[in-house]
Amino acid sequence: MKRIYVNLKRFDIPRELGGVNTLAPVREWGRRIVEDVRDGVNAYDSSDVKFTVFFPEAHLIPALDAMDSSDSLKAGCQSVFRDDVETGRNFGAFTSNRTAKSMAALGVKEVIIGHCEERNDKKGMLLEAGVTDPAAVNRILNSEVKAAVNSGLSVLYCIGETKEEKEDWKKVLKEQIDIGLMGVDRKDVVIAYEPVWAIGPGKTPPGRDYIQMVAGYIKEVSGGLPVVYGGGLKAENARMLSSIPEVDGGLIALTRFSGDIGFYPEEYLEIVRIYMEGENN
Repeated sequence: MKRIYVNLKRFDIPRELGGVNTLAPVREWGRRIVEDVRDGVNAYDSSDVKFTVFFPEAHLIPALDAMDSSDSLKAGCQSVFRDDVETGRNFGAFTSNRTAKSMAALGVKEVIIGHCEERNDKKGMLLEAGVTDPAAVNRILNSEVKAAVNSGLSVLYCIGETKEEKEDWKKVLKEQIDIGLMGVDRKDVVIAYEPVWAIGPGKTPPGRDYIQMVAGYIKEVSGGLPVVYGGGLKAENARMLSSIPEVDGGLIALTRFSGDIGFYPEEYLEIVRIYMEGENN
């Protein structure tokens, strides 16, 4: 099965407030995205390809309301808290934190955990507290993954090496997998590989051979988990990525990176089309 994910980050913020949303008023944004892409992705056999959109939390309810249970498109949330309610112990004293069970109660089926932006945020907070142990972030993410899996959520677990870590990429990725997925039932876990050193304006993305090498290594050390490319599935690289046997899909963010920067449903569907046509050739 192929897997195509979208991480919408905070693309709901309108341009007049410094964001990139011109798609719809904020209150209608989640629903509009679902309505504009649903028919396009439902055209694919759901046994062959899985589509998930990770929404900022405020947009999950309208997005879910716009879906039908038979849709190929699913809604996911952007990480979860490392603890959760437990009968007779804690009934929900988690002010400001999004728990996995609260997301499951909404009808959310999937979650993205360990995105490089989340990792960087946690690393920064730990450094403020004087914690320099590089494994600390992975241990926290492990708690998040366990909370998600225990609540019945499927997990897209992101790993990747920074510029400073590139020389030791094998060690870094193996630790992120070994610690982050320690004690986890992995049957509903997919790994997204983010070459953090190559993400951002002016950076040179890795080529086909590098991606294939890394994806093969991840499968080897993870016990054969599905691997998607998290460095940005785009129209420009969709055909190339679909040709790599070790890569099982990709993670999309923005669809337009210049001019009127933003996420546009019609461009998302074009990326999907190119990827799937490449897969079938």
